[in-house]
Amino acid sequence: MTLQRKATQSRLPDHAAADTDISVLPRIFDEAINIAVLERALPADIALSARAQCQTERTWQFSWLGEINEAFTEDLRRHLPAPEAGEALIEDIATVASAVAFLFETDTVGVRLRLLNSAMCPRFHCDNLAVRLVTTYVGPGSEWLPEHAVNRLGLGAPRADRPEVAADPHAVQCLECGDIALIKGSGWIGCEERGLAHRSPALTPGEKRLLVTIDPA
Repeated sequence: MTLQRKATQSRLPDHAAADTDISVLPRIFDEAINIAVLERALPADIALSARAQCQTERTWQFSWLGEINEAFTEDLRRHLPAPEAGEALIEDIATVASAVAFLFETDTVGVRLRLLNSAMCPRFHCDNLAVRLVTTYVGPGSEWLPEHAVNRLGLGAPRADRPEVAADPHAVQCLECGDIALIKGSGWIGCEERGLAHRSPALTPGEKRLLVTIDPA
């Protein structure tokens, strides 16, 4: 199946916003929008720093709940497999997390950084929370469905009698590595039945994905 890479403005559904300017992210507050994407190519230093953290046979993850401050950067540095090459990645994650805290007027955010070697959430689903930021530093980006291609009867725990969530598998959209996406879940007031359906991408044998999710708390 060929996925739609980097949907252009002309092909974006009405519930999605994407741009190369950071001003696109506050569009998530628009009632009709349930995904806002800042399209970006990772600078070379960040890409190299991220790839250095993937040169390990084991999967790993880092979690943080609190303010984005010096304690956060020190704790993240301690958990990286290659801390000597981690500065650019640490600085970028701290910048993105601080932007989330500012945008949602909170001092506390939840940050998770994971190195994966298989799809974490391979089935289309809606997050049971208000909003989440997702960005991929290494590997393929998250996949999502335009609203017209979602069969919401298929959402929830898989059962034999439950239909596929993707009513039109050819409509699947894919974020690029480096893109920063804000995704509304069913916990967003007014979006209980319109949370974005998305999933983790499939990985080929030996492929790795370095993923960050950030939740305002």
